[in-house]
Amino acid sequence: MQDKIDQLRTLAIAPQSLFIGGTWREPVNGATMDVISPIDGCKLTTIGDAGADDVDLAVKAARAAFEKGSWSKAAPAERKKVLLKIAELIEKHALELAVLGVRDNGTEISMALKAEPGSAAGTFRYYAEAIDKVYGEIAPTAENVLGLVHREPVGVIAAIVPWNFPMMIGAWKIAPALAAGNSVVLKPAEGASLSLLKLAALCAEAGLPEGVLNVVTGRGAVSGEALGLHMDIDVLAFTGSGPVGRRLLEYSARSNLKRVYLELGGKSPNIVFADAPSLDQAAKVSAYGIFRNSGQVCVAGSRLLVEKSIHEEFSEKVAKIAAGMKLGDPLALTTEAGAISSEIQLRKDLGYAEQALSEGAALRTGGKQIMQETGGFYMQPTVFDVTPGMTLAREEVFGPILSIIPFETEAEALQIANATDYGLASAVWTSNLSRAHRMVRGIKAGVVHVNTYGGSDNTVPLGGVRQSGNGHDKSLHALDKYVDLKTAWIQL
Repeated sequence: MQDKIDQLRTLAIAPQSLFIGGTWREPVNGATMDVISPIDGCKLTTIGDAGADDVDLAVKAARAAFEKGSWSKAAPAERKKVLLKIAELIEKHALELAVLGVRDNGTEISMALKAEPGSAAGTFRYYAEAIDKVYGEIAPTAENVLGLVHREPVGVIAAIVPWNFPMMIGAWKIAPALAAGNSVVLKPAEGASLSLLKLAALCAEAGLPEGVLNVVTGRGAVSGEALGLHMDIDVLAFTGSGPVGRRLLEYSARSNLKRVYLELGGKSPNIVFADAPSLDQAAKVSAYGIFRNSGQVCVAGSRLLVEKSIHEEFSEKVAKIAAGMKLGDPLALTTEAGAISSEIQLRKDLGYAEQALSEGAALRTGGKQIMQETGGFYMQPTVFDVTPGMTLAREEVFGPILSIIPFETEAEALQIANATDYGLASAVWTSNLSRAHRMVRGIKAGVVHVNTYGGSDNTVPLGGVRQSGNGHDKSLHALDKYVDLKTAWIQL
């Protein structure tokens, strides 16, 4: 497989256009953006830099397709056939899609193969198989009265997705929205658009009608704002940062009160008790739970809480694993952690490390930029001992930096774990089943892992509480975002 990857890594990539109404077209103003690879800092190609006029054209194409009804009014079994074909084509082009994405955002290829085309194909297949098995309801109304609850597609969905796992997260939004009969306008992150543009081409090849899926690339401050303010978008689904999520809610209030679903950041606590089934396994999983994809994972276990009696021993285990991870070329199958997605993100990460030192945090390993000679953006896996009040213990870094905090009691562990504005993911390591249940109940997070980290399956929902957002991706619950319930009250 490495030989095929090496062949794909050097392929020239043509300048990319917008995909609107089933056709490829240049932005109205002709503007483009350079795509810089984090692997070596070199220009890969250009993508269209969409403006408000382009967004409006995409929304109009999506609305026209929805009203035409070739997709929105098609039988679920018919939509199922197309979605299954999309999954089949993603799998057929999986290596090409994975390499394209890695060249764009720097994720290590061993992870990208599973997390990007592998996950996306599974997501399309899951919702394809689910949609003809989801029914409306008959209410237990009074005699001579029939209450029916219909599930109808909402209309036009805007999906704005981030740069860390564009295909996976894109599929989490696109697949259920399409399965329910909606039309979609997708805006990828400006730093990771290439694989989603390829996905649009595969959807067209699979027989998705024109205008049902549209892709507009561009800057969030321009095209993202235009989507947020557009009066003819019914639902906006977003994964990204808290500040942008707040802005999108403001745009909803200023426009048509579109429903806005947000999957935002996290500062996930990973809590290790002295009675963990295996400290070696817990250390390995904890290290990989923060350092894979260079920490650029919304659910990353960035706060490691360790019971005081094992704090030094366990922290050293994690630091040793971090120092020994194979960091380097993201397109090498042996690489365990790839590149930081952009130079801007790298500078932010290094800034957090410098700030931690200035606040008195103790550096166990890492903290430096490496491989500058490549021209790419790489940083050592970094481990700090911190106190709960330090910046690293409170703010989401979104980089390869782990904060370790000791605790003495179960109550203190819960207090530290919940001392954050976020509530996305978490983990508990213990052999005590009663304690595990207490911690699951006590931790304020949408996901709690027990004796593992990063578990993922389409059958279970992913969503946050507090300032980590609202609504859920994955599982049948994701469909709730993309349907309206209509009551028919019938007098017999």
